[in-house]
Amino acid sequence: MSSQLFAGREKSDTRALPMMPLRDVVIFPYMMSAFVVGRDSSIRALEDALAADKKIFLATQHDASVDEPKPNEIYQVGTIANIVQSVKLPDGNIKVLVEGAERGKILKVANDEGYFRVSVRTTTYRPVSTPSLEQLQQRVTSLFEQYVKLSQSPNYETMIAAVKSDDIGKFTDTVSANLNISIEEKQELLEIFDPVDRLTRVADILDIEIEKLNVDRTIQGRVKRQMERAQREYYLNEKIKAIQKELGRNEKNEIEELKKRIETSGMTKDAREKAEAELGRLEMMPPMSAETTVSRNYLEWLLSVPWKKKSKEVRDIRAAEKVLEEDHYGLEKIKERILEFLAVRQLVKVPKGSILCFVGPPGVGKTSLGRSIARATGRKFVRLSLGGVRDEAEIRGHRRTYIGALPGQILQMMKKAGTVNPVFLLDEVDKMSMDFRGDPSAALLEVLDPEQNSTFMDHYLDVEYDLSKVFFITTANVIHTIPQPLQDRMEILRLSGYTEPEKLEIAKRFLVRKQREACGLKPENLNFTDDALRGVIRNYTREAGVRNLEREISNISRKVARKVVAEGTKFQVEVKPEDVKEYLGVVKFRDTRAEEKNEVGLAVGLAWTEVGGEILHIEATIMQGKGRLLLTGKLGEVMQESGQAAMSYVRSRAARLGLDADFYRRYDIHLHIPEGAIPKDGPSAGITLATAIVSALTRIPARRDVAMTGEITLRGKVLPIGGIKEKVLAAHRLGVATVLLPRDNEKDLSEIPANIQQEISLRFVDTMDEVLDLALERKIEEQSVLSPEVLPSPAETRPELEGPGEADRGQLTN
Repeated sequence: MSSQLFAGREKSDTRALPMMPLRDVVIFPYMMSAFVVGRDSSIRALEDALAADKKIFLATQHDASVDEPKPNEIYQVGTIANIVQSVKLPDGNIKVLVEGAERGKILKVANDEGYFRVSVRTTTYRPVSTPSLEQLQQRVTSLFEQYVKLSQSPNYETMIAAVKSDDIGKFTDTVSANLNISIEEKQELLEIFDPVDRLTRVADILDIEIEKLNVDRTIQGRVKRQMERAQREYYLNEKIKAIQKELGRNEKNEIEELKKRIETSGMTKDAREKAEAELGRLEMMPPMSAETTVSRNYLEWLLSVPWKKKSKEVRDIRAAEKVLEEDHYGLEKIKERILEFLAVRQLVKVPKGSILCFVGPPGVGKTSLGRSIARATGRKFVRLSLGGVRDEAEIRGHRRTYIGALPGQILQMMKKAGTVNPVFLLDEVDKMSMDFRGDPSAALLEVLDPEQNSTFMDHYLDVEYDLSKVFFITTANVIHTIPQPLQDRMEILRLSGYTEPEKLEIAKRFLVRKQREACGLKPENLNFTDDALRGVIRNYTREAGVRNLEREISNISRKVARKVVAEGTKFQVEVKPEDVKEYLGVVKFRDTRAEEKNEVGLAVGLAWTEVGGEILHIEATIMQGKGRLLLTGKLGEVMQESGQAAMSYVRSRAARLGLDADFYRRYDIHLHIPEGAIPKDGPSAGITLATAIVSALTRIPARRDVAMTGEITLRGKVLPIGGIKEKVLAAHRLGVATVLLPRDNEKDLSEIPANIQQEISLRFVDTMDEVLDLALERKIEEQSVLSPEVLPSPAETRPELEGPGEADRGQLTN
């Protein structure tokens, strides 16, 4: 490299000099250094040099701990130095000041009267300056200035001035002498005789050292900031401790209190071990650190959930039955199941937890029934709404690694209950959904499984928690949105909509009293007759439950309250049917009444809705055509198929019905079910559709006082259907005398009140022939021929049905 940077020459010389080994120091040429000489051999060598030309060879020994090093324990390259000054100290040692002159390499070592005398060869280089050499020197100068600044040396100006030299050798040796590097690295620089090679090596070392200083400076800045923060926190903590001491509080008291709470909490062995380990960590933490708050919150949650405290259960079946009767009218199956549960609790000391699922339309009392169960059993009651929940963490909680983590809603509600055996209502379980955060219904599988919930694991607490003593109740409007595995873990109890008599009793027993009290009225201020309440139920509400009924009663109560304020507290009113319109305005709904006379092609069917039963007037008319069957009235797919099955039955029985075998080729048949805006579906209108078709084709009127429901097959069999109770009650309410039902539905008679069975004729049928015998005015004459003369005249067609508000009635299901 040197040949590329400059052209120069070298000169060698050999001389004999006394040698002094040095500990932990390397002397460079042009370097002034002072040190104390104490070894006998070194003192003799120094005295010999002082007696001669005051020149001495200084070389560093390999191991500074060796007192009398041998020649092979001393570096072979050292520095010939001039002794500038020497002072003998009182203890016999000599303090000496030397100046490096030139480097030399030992050729021969001799032991002369107790000290080493060496033969040294020196080599002198005289480089010629070139642009490349000047550029390298400038770079080293710049790096050295940067190095001195970063090292924060107090002799900055002196050091910078010392390295300003045109002599390359002197420049490099001066820089080398002022570098804070190891003895080995300094010795390496000393052994490089060529000044340009030495300058290149110095540049490399400066690059490395500057990088180290930058890193050290960054670390020191960070450490300084941390120390300042720690000192500040320490100061504030000490101040807080002093303030707490003045107030009579103590951090140790808090730790002791937590220890006592852990001992008395009754938690499981695993939970206790975890709590004690966390308490130990808390005790070692600085009070104001962020981790302290996280640890304290965890312990507070672990101790706040109930582990052993339980409510004393009321196991008296009679008392429980009395409570249920007080709170709810009807719902016999539900009450029976609850009483069965209490009976089992009396016989079995540790029964498994029960999971009931109440399924029914809105407003039928599912949630309030949960409260009644809690009151009947003497347990605490907590309610968790699951509507719209789509995050699994809402059930299981977040892991403690997240900022602001909390336990799931299950354990939060358990903390609210404060006991291990509450009645826990999971409301709207059918309205959960899922997204990328997980599926909460899957997390509920463990909660609602009696075989698993004794070891429920919340992500936040991270310990097993026993939910087996909890009485879980879930509610839903429909079950098809609930995953099948979750359905399998629950006992489904269906709550159908209230019938009109049940609504009347609920209004008389609960709603009127409740709204009177809510409006500040006394019993003598407001009363309702039964007919007035029936009018409100029939004409102003269409619902399965009683919420809207309660709103209408509240509306009347507010109007009466206004009159009481205006006319005085002695104002009294008994609401009668004719008064309802005055208080509530125009009738919102009307019932579909039975027709006043028997008509051709008009049969009465029965339908089930969520708000109760309804009757359907199914119209059939025949026209000249090509055998088409038209079905109108916003009918669903199943109901349309029922119409097609009815038509196929009529065609297959043409001879029995007195029709030509090819009658259908010349006529179109149109079936219509008012009201056209209300969706309708289901198979149970099959026999009614067939009856309407037969009546239109045979011109025999169908009886207006006979209603029917049942599915028809192509062979004319009548199959069972659902909703018998609601349909029969609707027929009774609307003045129908006879109801035709499938034979297989005879078992459902137990659901129909006894007084209704006495007031209405229930006829059970197996075939369509029996239906026609009962539903038509007269027997069908066989072999009659359908001719154009028997087509209905315009006067015989049924007038169009009218009635505002019918579109709001909801879907009818047959």
